[in-house]
Amino acid sequence: MDAAAREFLSRLLHTPSPSGYEQPIQAIVREYLTACADEVRTDAHGNVIGAANVGGSTRMLLAGHCDQIGLIVQHVDADGFISVQPIGGWDPIQLVGARVTIWGTAGPVAGVMSRKPIHLLTEEERKQVPKMKDLWIDIGATDKADVESVVRVGDCVTLELRMQELRHGLASAVAMDDKIGLWVVLEAFRRAKAAGPLPCALYVASTVQEEIGLRGAQTAAHAVDPHVAIAVDVTHATDCPTIDKKSEGDVVLGRGPVVYRGPNMSPRVVDRLLQAAQAREIAVQLAASGRATPTDANVLQTTRSGVATGLVSIPNRYMHSAVETVSLDDADRAADLLAAFSRGLEGSIDWTP
Repeated sequence: MDAAAREFLSRLLHTPSPSGYEQPIQAIVREYLTACADEVRTDAHGNVIGAANVGGSTRMLLAGHCDQIGLIVQHVDADGFISVQPIGGWDPIQLVGARVTIWGTAGPVAGVMSRKPIHLLTEEERKQVPKMKDLWIDIGATDKADVESVVRVGDCVTLELRMQELRHGLASAVAMDDKIGLWVVLEAFRRAKAAGPLPCALYVASTVQEEIGLRGAQTAAHAVDPHVAIAVDVTHATDCPTIDKKSEGDVVLGRGPVVYRGPNMSPRVVDRLLQAAQAREIAVQLAASGRATPTDANVLQTTRSGVATGLVSIPNRYMHSAVETVSLDDADRAADLLAAFSRGLEGSIDWTP
């Protein structure tokens, strides 16, 4: 991944985008697409869609969701402590002691996610996993009125937005799920178009609200009406302690993007992905899902009368935590793979299984 691409990924990761609050990151996506797409539009749902060669006979859609899990302000007590609800699937233990930002209308407000110290927990409380209702945000306020001068019920909250590069090309940040996938589809779109005249009508969608029900991909795909679509998301890397590879598969950071097989994925799309990877000597890993995946691929497949759908995933350690960790090389290879796939869509293609 070159310096410019890394800087763009860093911008995405440092921009808040909890589900339903994706406007700041979508502004960055629009800016990026304006420089490389023929057309850019934002729909009423908040999806941003770029297009190139719209007259092509085959409509191809690349989809990556821009939303991240987060929190939403629920209540402020008389002493100025803030209770929250989750946006998306949190393990509350991940939140204890976290630095957070409340994105208020007057600007960001720093806070810390707090609970009663271990010294003051009863023996029974020490045995229990903390619940969201037992946690609160402390912004250093003096009372409720002080909080309400800068924070409102319904403001969104994120953990500290910070990208940290690790050894051997790994990087860690909150919301790699799915900003690394969003980076991949945007970069694949740019690379495919920059390589010369496209053989297909190529669309890319930065979808919203995946974390609360795959909502944005459903509306974006309905608008594009693609013949073929590929979702890019993260998947669990199993190359760390305590994960059973027999039940979760063998997925390793740095060995390339993951191509999924199973009923949610068109065998025609899978074959073409593997052929493109082989032709360009791009290392990939295989994974299986025996049911519809909990990704945008789920709803892409069932749009209108059905879409030939694929799922390419970036291995991710510690999903839905503040330290989601991926290989930047895996993301770079995924962008090359999808650009090659798109550029191979020549002539009339039969997508029936």
